[in-house]
Amino acid sequence: MRRQIPAAVRMLLVLTILTGVVYPLVVTGIARVAFSSRANGSFVSSSGRVVGSSLIGQSFSDAKGNPLPQYFQPRPSAAGNGYDATASGGSNLGPSNPKLLALVAQRTAEYRTFNGLPADAKVPIDAVTASGSGLDPAISLANALDQAPRVARARGLGLSQVFALIKAHLQNRAWGFLGENTVNVLLLNLSLDQVNA
Repeated sequence: MRRQIPAAVRMLLVLTILTGVVYPLVVTGIARVAFSSRANGSFVSSSGRVVGSSLIGQSFSDAKGNPLPQYFQPRPSAAGNGYDATASGGSNLGPSNPKLLALVAQRTAEYRTFNGLPADAKVPIDAVTASGSGLDPAISLANALDQAPRVARARGLGLSQVFALIKAHLQNRAWGFLGENTVNVLLLNLSLDQVNA
């Protein structure tokens, strides 16, 4: 038994160094070379300062939390007080939970009103439900198209100009068949700011 203790300690040290130091350094090195932007947080800069990450959603609202009409609005967030990357997570409310049903009904009415849609207009599901992480940076194409007329009016732009920006920022389905076509809200809104600058 005593002979096994030194061997076990040596093995513990070797495996700790291999799996706790060497392996993470190799993987980090490969990520920084092959995927440098993503490995460093996919930060997005505007006018020389970081304004967000293309991988993490953020709100476009005033100091009171009201959505700004001149910006496309992201998917709702259940992460902390909204888009809190340190508190990533969904609401964990099931599809038949009365709280979720009431929240979706409220968000649906607010979405229609805010975007000037008729009371019976279909609303994209991503406009009224939070993602599993609460930090989804993208919205569906249908959601972006519903918001386009409001954004065009608020910015004094032609609708065709806003549609062209949406098309320019359209991200196709992962691997061509997973999920749906989406639009990154932060990147789209930054492009709108450049047009209005």
